[in-house]
Amino acid sequence: MKKILSLIIIISLCLLLYFINRKYTYATNPNTFYKVYLDGQPIGVVNSKEELEKYINNKNNKYKKKYDVDTVYAPNGLDIEKEVTYDGSIDQVENVYSKINNKKPFTIEGYQFKIDNNTDSEHDKKNIVNIYVINKEIFDEAVESVYSSFVGKETYEKYKNKEQPEIKETGSYLNSIYLDNDITIKKVRIPIDEKIYSDSSELAQYLLFGENTEKKEYTVQNGDTIESVSFNNEISIEEFLLSNTTFTNESNLLFPGQKVLIGVTDPKVKVVTEEAITEDVVKKHDTVIRYDSNKIKGDDEVVQKGVDGLERVSQIVRKVNGGISYIKPISNKELKPAVSEIVTYGQKEVPNVGATGSWKWPTNSGYRLSSYFGWRSDPFSGRRAYHNGLDISGTGYGSPIYASNNGTVIAAGRRGDYGNYVVINHNNGYSSLYGHMSRIDKNTKVGKTVARGQVIGYVGQTGQATGPHLHFEIWKGIPFTGTRLNPLKYL
Repeated sequence: MKKILSLIIIISLCLLLYFINRKYTYATNPNTFYKVYLDGQPIGVVNSKEELEKYINNKNNKYKKKYDVDTVYAPNGLDIEKEVTYDGSIDQVENVYSKINNKKPFTIEGYQFKIDNNTDSEHDKKNIVNIYVINKEIFDEAVESVYSSFVGKETYEKYKNKEQPEIKETGSYLNSIYLDNDITIKKVRIPIDEKIYSDSSELAQYLLFGENTEKKEYTVQNGDTIESVSFNNEISIEEFLLSNTTFTNESNLLFPGQKVLIGVTDPKVKVVTEEAITEDVVKKHDTVIRYDSNKIKGDDEVVQKGVDGLERVSQIVRKVNGGISYIKPISNKELKPAVSEIVTYGQKEVPNVGATGSWKWPTNSGYRLSSYFGWRSDPFSGRRAYHNGLDISGTGYGSPIYASNNGTVIAAGRRGDYGNYVVINHNNGYSSLYGHMSRIDKNTKVGKTVARGQVIGYVGQTGQATGPHLHFEIWKGIPFTGTRLNPLKYL
């Protein structure tokens, strides 16, 4: 009996030692789990970080195919932290995936281009554009396509390959083309719900037209010109040329039945071109008016017929997104002198009354129209705006500005965007306005009568102007109360 009792005691001790040892072994071998957080909030616990990442990648094959990438990653803001514990439970990986998918988009690797369109005087987050691409080459190719849109594919290829011919007599030479933007590039993981560009031509259209991707078709009518089609459809000539790249300038002819596109630009970049241009331009003949005391009002006579001359003008032209911002005159050579037309008017025509049928061009020759009367993209705000006059550039800072007709000075001073300006009432139902002057001539004073062709001021850049030029307006009635007219129909 004692032997049996001893045996029972020994067996009991052995079992006790076994369970004590088992408990100790369990306590000294804790479990390793991975806690999942999204933007700091717990989502779940998984057994393996690699298992969750692999599951995310395998469940998003459609995005891998769409963007031609090998891997789809977790959302930005997802953290997986290792945790060692003696107890706890894990979640099914598909359940954790589902929670993540409902809260935030997954990501792919690519590049973020941040384009800053702010000027020195303003900083607005609305002017910062974020563009996402799969690789940097897509953005580079899109920019090159934009360059070609502004200067023409052939010109850009010759510029890039340094194959442009030098100007011998007339022609143009592209000195430079570049983006005038602060652009930062960063490799990022892009959320798949962002607009991600994988095609350079699609990105080029966005850089030119923004969200205005739809262009309407217009059928050319008899008498249509690029200028009239642009005006009637409320776009600028530059916008017409960007939407219809087969045309090179506003002088190209249209034919009835021809289909053209009408697109409103909203550029996301500032494309600057600097071009040397030498061309032969017509020098319009002047008209000299003489008063004859023996003739009555309305008894007009052309004593000498005018003949236009010809000049070879060389300039450096700077453009921003196709609109002229600055012209530097280089040379001006007369090839053929102009002959003035001489017209005799009856003496009874009051000297301070302008002749409605004879308006003088208000600057020297060698000019270029940097902006026409009509719709355009404002060079400062980039917004759609109606331009109420002509911008006449190229005669140089400080060159003279002439009264376009006889009349009485009714304003001479400074006014907002016009800068230094002069208004002349021609006492015949019309008035003219001259803006952005560097200075007003000392003899141009309110109440004084000025003669057609008299110097009233000098070309400048006062007010809101991107470069030296004359802003010229013709009004039916008095400025700011009457009706603005297209000066080209009168000059």
